[in-house]
Amino acid sequence: MTTGRAVSRRRRSPASLWRGLLGPWRTRRLLEAHLLILVACAAVAATALCFSYRQTQRGADALASREAPAVQGLAGTRLAALRSYQEADALLEDGLVDVAGSGEAYRSQLSAADQGLSRIADRTDQDLGTVNGLLATYGNSLNLGTSMYRAEPLMRQLKFHEAHSLLVRDKVGLAPRLKSLQATQMRHAEATAALGAWRRAGWWLAELALGALALTLLSALFVLRDRCGRDGNPYLLAAFALTVALAVVPLTTTSTTEHGLGGALADLRQITRVSGQITDVPGTGDSRLVDAQQTVTRTSERVRQQLTDGTWADRVYPGTVVGGLLIVVLPALGLGLRLDGDYWRRR
Repeated sequence: MTTGRAVSRRRRSPASLWRGLLGPWRTRRLLEAHLLILVACAAVAATALCFSYRQTQRGADALASREAPAVQGLAGTRLAALRSYQEADALLEDGLVDVAGSGEAYRSQLSAADQGLSRIADRTDQDLGTVNGLLATYGNSLNLGTSMYRAEPLMRQLKFHEAHSLLVRDKVGLAPRLKSLQATQMRHAEATAALGAWRRAGWWLAELALGALALTLLSALFVLRDRCGRDGNPYLLAAFALTVALAVVPLTTTSTTEHGLGGALADLRQITRVSGQITDVPGTGDSRLVDAQQTVTRTSERVRQQLTDGTWADRVYPGTVVGGLLIVVLPALGLGLRLDGDYWRRR
């Protein structure tokens, strides 16, 4: 009874089932079929894996070098422009507008806004010509209102009113235009960081091909042991270990990168929200602009840190390329040498 049960288990074991499935095939044809499947699966897996990984890293690099700095710069420029008017208006209300050296605060904010736009120009495809022109006209009106017309308070008030209108006028003012540009840039950043249907399909294809490659390698090792009495082909064993590594390491690295990009996007949305909440110039003594600028500065630093932490993932790509080449070459060598030694030379 015990012997019969043991025989029954052996007949139902995976090895016996696989042996029975491959039974009708001649050994040579079986090895040649394994060779073709291995090369095809390895080629598909290596191509899909390298393409998908590279596309993911390009998205991360674009977010770090272009999209994120542009969103941060537009937010900083908008807040600096609003703060410049608040500082100049405070001078006027306090009667200090004609005091020597009293305009440094608003001038520094104007300078920050101008420098911010200059830095953004290389990081966005949006047209900044209108905004640059508005900023120059707004700054000119504000400078005239603070430095001229000392004996003409009505003209001074007129210049301040003109600057305020250029700054906050609905839809066409400097602040609304910057807010619109920032929203568009935020959408660009989200699209750049998104995995997307094609990238997701590439990862699925790569993982499925690697899974098929691993199973075929196990089948080839089984055939060599069962039909040829060859244990532990070093080329196939190395290819199997490399296949497992390629199925795990690039995917794990990409998952970590995507997590970092998600955190950076969340912070960029916060920057956009904080910058856009202030639609008009707060009154003198209102600290909302100062608080918003400090929040944007802190959050921008966190974004830079998150995106910098992911730069190590770039070093995984060369290893992925080399591994992709090896999973094509090693199985071809392992089975090719065995076929050549046992069958092809005997023709």
